[in-house]
Amino acid sequence: MDSGFCAAHLSQLLGPNTTNATAAANFICDQFTTVTNNFSDTRNALDNTYLLFSAYLVFSMQLGFAMLCAGSVRAKNTMNIMLTNVLDAAAGGLFYYLFGYAFAFGSPSGGFIGRHNFGLTSFPTSTADYSVFLYQWAFAIAAAGITSGSIAERTQFVAYLIYSSVLTGFVYPVVSHWFWSPDGWAGVMKSDGHLLFGSGVIDFAGSGVVHMVGGIAGLWGAFIEGPRIGRFDHNGRSVALRGHSASLVVLGTFMLWFGWYGFNPGSFTKILVPYTTGNFYGQWSAVGRTAVTTTLAGCTAALTTLFGKRFLSGHWNVTDVCNGLLGGFAAITAGCSVVEPWAAIICGFVAAVVLISCNRIAEKVKYDDPLEAAQLHGGCGAWGVIFTALFATEEYVTEVYGGSGRPYGLLMGGGGRLLAAHLIQILVIVGWVSATMGPLFYVLHKLKLLRISTEDEMAGMDLTRHGGFAYIYHDEDEAQKMGIQLNRVEPKSSTPTGDY
Repeated sequence: MDSGFCAAHLSQLLGPNTTNATAAANFICDQFTTVTNNFSDTRNALDNTYLLFSAYLVFSMQLGFAMLCAGSVRAKNTMNIMLTNVLDAAAGGLFYYLFGYAFAFGSPSGGFIGRHNFGLTSFPTSTADYSVFLYQWAFAIAAAGITSGSIAERTQFVAYLIYSSVLTGFVYPVVSHWFWSPDGWAGVMKSDGHLLFGSGVIDFAGSGVVHMVGGIAGLWGAFIEGPRIGRFDHNGRSVALRGHSASLVVLGTFMLWFGWYGFNPGSFTKILVPYTTGNFYGQWSAVGRTAVTTTLAGCTAALTTLFGKRFLSGHWNVTDVCNGLLGGFAAITAGCSVVEPWAAIICGFVAAVVLISCNRIAEKVKYDDPLEAAQLHGGCGAWGVIFTALFATEEYVTEVYGGSGRPYGLLMGGGGRLLAAHLIQILVIVGWVSATMGPLFYVLHKLKLLRISTEDEMAGMDLTRHGGFAYIYHDEDEAQKMGIQLNRVEPKSSTPTGDY
């Protein structure tokens, strides 16, 4: 509010009989200005607090990933996979600070890659505070965590450090710049208004940007490494190498479920945005709706996987149900804010079918992914991108992204332009991640830095690479009294070859 403009008009209304009307008007208008500024400050504080809380929720997903990974591998590799999860967050934090955020959101920038705010210089800005950086960092390390699951139980430690740094510092930030930055060439909120196919890509919380990137990177890593020893017999038949703790898998799944309420609803970044002033309905309602669609998709996928796997295998398997649940979450992530709750049920049902189908295909081609990460995040993430282009509603697209006349879901009467943009998204993500992470894993393989030796893999990396097992099965003092001595298995430099 301009206090001078306000005082000039208010002094006229006070009339000539008012003693020092101008001074009175200035005083009153200054009070209004103070109140207005306080409301503005309060809104900024609430929105930043909401975003920080969402960032904390997303970061808690790292604990979920760690528990899920630990339970899904064999006991002899538990310490190794836990350590890689810790380092995904630690190395990712430094590299995203130095390079990643600048490549992703440094502005003004070109359509391909950002080029400002390296090391958070000239930060915060008028459009981004430190809470934005923290939130986006939590997303970046989530993508790296997905990849670590695909190459578990057979990967050298140095390879984890290299790929995690490259993924969080360069590969993922470039993709997020394309679709989430106002300068990105395919973003739905592109600042110059020239949108891809007149619509841009609606990937609200990252079915493509996060889950497909992590899943495709993991696909190349696991493909180049080859399957774990014993995963397929000499006749090519699949042999289950089950994880050692269903309890940890369930714990990790619930932690991920909890964190997903920061992942999806938190992607609004602001909550105090009224769609109609003075009405009960506003962005806070959209935040709640997004949490509901996320929940329904996950629940439907879990139940569909439960009965689907019971029909196929004859067992009620809790690990399969947990993976199905997460597949539903990965799929709904793109369209969670712009679809009706009933559509989320369809999303979850198809996501479970996609996951089961991808797992069957993986067995046929002898592809080994201990956590089904490539199938779950890559396959279900791709379905989520297509689902959004089919079921996004006109009302919600307008509310969330503003403007009017935006293309929306094909099956909701919005035409095919959004679907065309989303098919482009799938193609460019697959192409970009394949062109960057594929050669990286191949070079590591050729340099014998990717896969551990046959002896190390058979003994387990906890013993040969990390100094001991994650679990103590006996009291060490008692064992020494009885003359029991564990021999240390030295790491070998040779790389396994041939069929296992």
